[in-house]
Amino acid sequence: MLVAATGARVHAIHVDHGLREGSALEADVVARTAARVGASFASVPVQVEPGPNLEARARRARYGALPADVLTGHTADDQAETILLALLRGSGWQGLGGMTPSPRRPLLDLRRSETRALCEDLGLETVEDPTNADPAHLRNRIRNELLPLLADLGGRDPVPILVRQSELFRQGGEIIAAAAAGIDPADARGLTAAPPILAREAGRSWLWSERGNDHPPDLATVDRVLDVAGLRATATEVGGGWRVERRDQRLRLIPPMP
Repeated sequence: MLVAATGARVHAIHVDHGLREGSALEADVVARTAARVGASFASVPVQVEPGPNLEARARRARYGALPADVLTGHTADDQAETILLALLRGSGWQGLGGMTPSPRRPLLDLRRSETRALCEDLGLETVEDPTNADPAHLRNRIRNELLPLLADLGGRDPVPILVRQSELFRQGGEIIAAAAAGIDPADARGLTAAPPILAREAGRSWLWSERGNDHPPDLATVDRVLDVAGLRATATEVGGGWRVERRDQRLRLIPPMP
């Protein structure tokens, strides 16, 4: 709606993960809204089987079905939840920096309540995903339990505080990443000799780029790699079946067995 108001040509996409009964009917709501604002519309089904890491697999399937320049509806509340998720995962600077603001996330400075209020004012139909209340998903517990508890304990809304902190982490992370860019992460001696914060950043960036995972490796994983570089271990698992080994002062990232 907001993009259409600028006069831009809009194409709305509904991705149906097929994980719950009736999810395909939500496409009708999106189609009606698209028609109201003069946008074209498409509904794209994806296959996501129930099982472990459901949220991560659904996210990969969703983004795999969307164009690279898609605009998303992430809000400041989503940013706060992402930061707390990263904290619980043991992420480093980049994880605690949350989602990077960009034109692809035009609503990132808005609150979820503001987007709901706008829909109400404009008379737009909305859909409430019932899985957002399912405590089986950690993000839902952060949204429905942890953030309200933090608000109660702190006597103030924690979302703006977390968003401001994420900006500081992003700025700090950029400086550290630039300083670590000159370190060869496969050079065991060089990695061991570097200041720990730069060694961790070099190792983290190497693992993340080579593994192609949605999330950067946590600090515990990176520290295990530094143990291999420093001869405190001969090899280590780094997630998803990948492992790091040391041979002749060089670290090698070994892919999973087919």
